[in-house]
Amino acid sequence: MKDRFDVAVIGCGAAGIAALGRLARTGLEAVGLEARERVGGRAHTVTTTAGFPVDAGAGWLHSADRNPLSAPIERAGFTIDRSPPHWTRQAFNQHLTAEEQRAYRAAFNALDEKVEAAAKTGIDRPASELMEPESRWNPLLDAFSSYYNGAEFESVSVLDYAAYEDSGINWRVREGYGAALSHFADPAQIVTGCPVSTVHHDGPELALDTARGRLTARAVIVCVPSPILSQGGLAFSPGLPGKAEAAAGLPLGLADKVFLSLAEPEGLPVEGHLFGHSDRTETASYHLRPFGRPYIEVFLGGRCARGLEGEGSGALAAFALEELGELMGSDFRRGLASLGETRWAHDPWALGSYSHALPGHAPDRQVLAAPVEERIFFAGEATHRTWYSTVHGAWESGTRAAEEALIALTK
Repeated sequence: MKDRFDVAVIGCGAAGIAALGRLARTGLEAVGLEARERVGGRAHTVTTTAGFPVDAGAGWLHSADRNPLSAPIERAGFTIDRSPPHWTRQAFNQHLTAEEQRAYRAAFNALDEKVEAAAKTGIDRPASELMEPESRWNPLLDAFSSYYNGAEFESVSVLDYAAYEDSGINWRVREGYGAALSHFADPAQIVTGCPVSTVHHDGPELALDTARGRLTARAVIVCVPSPILSQGGLAFSPGLPGKAEAAAGLPLGLADKVFLSLAEPEGLPVEGHLFGHSDRTETASYHLRPFGRPYIEVFLGGRCARGLEGEGSGALAAFALEELGELMGSDFRRGLASLGETRWAHDPWALGSYSHALPGHAPDRQVLAAPVEERIFFAGEATHRTWYSTVHGAWESGTRAAEEALIALTK
């Protein structure tokens, strides 16, 4: 590896890949430094022992009709499935009558409307304060938040939650979102297995301490998750306490997945959905037979997922198997087997799934995104004000940071 570049990009998830792609068209010498032995970050497709791909991380092209990745992914030859998700429906009306499902959706819509109204006041508060006291649906609403935000509503800023832009159109990539994203990474630009420990910015050039030695650059684009910055996984010399504080206000929530094979898939609807229990927050969301394949994709989030991760490997799968047995019966349970689970809080280069702003910290996204000295630039989904927690938000932020670097370098 060379030891001097025009631009060094730290982290090669969606933001880093986008930044490198933009820089590749300029003639500048740029390098991507990725701590993992793979690219893609929190968008990662794996192939199960059953032979089909699953997305261990991001799986949905959110706001797909506006998503800047939708068209390039399709042009690259990947298959986009436009089937609408059934997140709020309960297959077979299992433990939830049709009337109860309508009541839950009404409670969900009422909370959304209250958040939008509260955000217009400009005063931040926890979203949980807007939930109807003693509502039968509050536990399930908090469970939804744990999948959607990675945290329960008490930890979610009203202003930040309302700022998220969602067209309501959600698609999937049949071959895997992570696989599609990694397609856009140029291996010639990226050095994997190369974590950066410190960025020194006390001299005329930036110096980076990496696992493969020190290198220098005229500009650096930082594309690492917020906990890496708030907890010192990437240090700056001299320090940047304002960045660490902003990153701490934008922690990564936790949303884990479990993949369960089905011995007799024909008994379940394709692209169906089940909630485990509607009277508790510590429950899972089950996506039945995605793409018609013989498996169930399980979502567990927030405190529930974090506690199960703490119990060790296999605890998430065990929880899902037990809950499905309660929901569908012991005969159904015997036809299930674990194909694997994620543990994103224990991934040292992620430490979580996607960002949410703590109450009172919605402005931290702009603080985190702001350049330092016109030569250190910041990208990643946590820096996007309206498309945070998404792959396309990270992608757009990487392009934005590359443009900022180009302007600075050509002054």
